Amino acid sequence: MKHQRGYSLIEVIVAFALMALAATLLLGSLSGAARQVRVADDQGRAALHAESLLATLGMDAPLAAGKQQGEWEKGRYRWSLQVAPYVEPRQAGSRLWQLDLQVRWGESAQEQLRWRTLRLRSDAVAGVTP
Repeated sequence: MKHQRGYSLIEVIVAFALMALAATLLLGSLSGAARQVRVADDQGRAALHAESLLATLGMDAPLAAGKQQGEWEKGRYRWSLQVAPYVEPRQAGSRLWQLDLQVRWGESAQEQLRWRTLRLRSDAVAGVTP
């Protein structure tokens, strides 16, 4: 009669433990990747909204100093815009507006983006000095 050799109970338990460890590491990696995709999507959507807003500023009406606020996607993204004359260090009259746009979609510092840009004043384009 032949003696059949199989796996012992300890070998089976060790194999299952190794598989469980590998599955845990794999699921953790997938979870981290999904989180990174979500963050990238949020930042991309915020950037698209902000670029759209910045592109239209000054088109319907001339820019004026002040603060504006609004939201996109039923309040998912909130924005605030500060428009102020840009103070040029070596020049007395300001021919530029400084635009400071902040977009938030959560409460943490990682859930916000900020843009700062300069725009030529419309009276400067027309040749009028301030």
